Amino acid sequence: MRFTFKGAAAMLALTTALALPASAELTGDLRIFFNDQNPAPRAAIEGAVERFQALHPGLNIDLTLIDREANKTQIRNYLTANAPDVNGWYAGNRMRPYVSAGLFEDVSDLWEGPMGEELASTLPALTLDGKQWGVPYSYYQWGIYYREDIYAELGLTPAATWEEEKANCQVILDSGRKCYAIGSRHPWTTGGWFDYLNLRTHGYDFHMELTAGEVAWTDERVRETFAKWRELLDMGAFIDNPTAYDWQEALPFVVNGEATAYLMGNFVVAPLKEAGLTDDNLGFYPFPEITPGIPRAEDAPTDTLHIPAQAQNKEAARAFLLYVASAENQALMNEILGQLPINSTAEVGDDKFIQAGFEMLSTAPGGIAQFFDRDTDAEMASVGMEGFQEFMMFPDNLDEILNRLDAVRQRVAAR
Repeated sequence: MRFTFKGAAAMLALTTALALPASAELTGDLRIFFNDQNPAPRAAIEGAVERFQALHPGLNIDLTLIDREANKTQIRNYLTANAPDVNGWYAGNRMRPYVSAGLFEDVSDLWEGPMGEELASTLPALTLDGKQWGVPYSYYQWGIYYREDIYAELGLTPAATWEEEKANCQVILDSGRKCYAIGSRHPWTTGGWFDYLNLRTHGYDFHMELTAGEVAWTDERVRETFAKWRELLDMGAFIDNPTAYDWQEALPFVVNGEATAYLMGNFVVAPLKEAGLTDDNLGFYPFPEITPGIPRAEDAPTDTLHIPAQAQNKEAARAFLLYVASAENQALMNEILGQLPINSTAEVGDDKFIQAGFEMLSTAPGGIAQFFDRDTDAEMASVGMEGFQEFMMFPDNLDEILNRLDAVRQRVAAR
């Protein structure tokens, strides 16, 4: 699906020229491949392109929208033959294969100015080999969504530490409720639990080394992470038989008060509200500290734009990435997306969960992880999350699970 914006933006350029700041004239063609055809992402990128076109009327911008799943199979082909000037992708280890193959342009120079300070929370996620390889435009938080009214009834406040979390959980269990809902029929939901337990136990750097395949799954530090998980399993903290439900089918446990919390991305808010919860009885808090002193890192799947190494108009591509990173543009794009701007100076809506997520992610000193199935190899992610699913049901199988995961790690590394 392709769009050419020079003609479409002509009137916008005329009507806004007096209000726009002076900028260097860009000419030629700018080809953008964007990896989402869904209505909100499409509207967000089209708006950004139209505004940039108005700033640079001498530029011919051609936007191609590609389905997310199709893009995953097409990206290597188009990066090596007839590459666009800008393409959509993801941060973290998901960009590593294309950096290693020399298919992404080094854009470290863009991060040396104010942009680097404004997007500082995602700097580690866009950094490989000490250089930056793209620019983020949107992310959303993960964390614990909980029943504020039940916490108030039980005299509880959101936990800041692991010991407080377990103490709260015991009070909840004693009241006849479960602490956490989870639907793991599709095992990706277990990836959030592993990510946070590992990030809070050992920190961002170790987590990224593990997901990059540089640490054995049989490493004692990995066992320590699973030991924390088992503490909750042994308490009976989770709803029974989670593999019987997908993530949405597990929501009624929270809505009905049979469980008090759900570790999930911010997309969980809409269906919880549609089921009857409100801002008065639904709250949010970050996953609590486990190992004291480890800088707080968060899961926040981040959407990014990159410049292919074979791009033809790198000057215009760099200017577009700088524009996409600006506070004004990120506020506009993410209002459409219903997600969070990464620029720390951007305005955000007054929704309490958006506000909480923006504050949490903008002040995360430890870094931003991308979620397990984005941070690791696709085969490793699939087998890993199946292992997490099995562990939740049969924790005594841990040795077998870790040996199996490490065999896959070694096979992936040997490719």
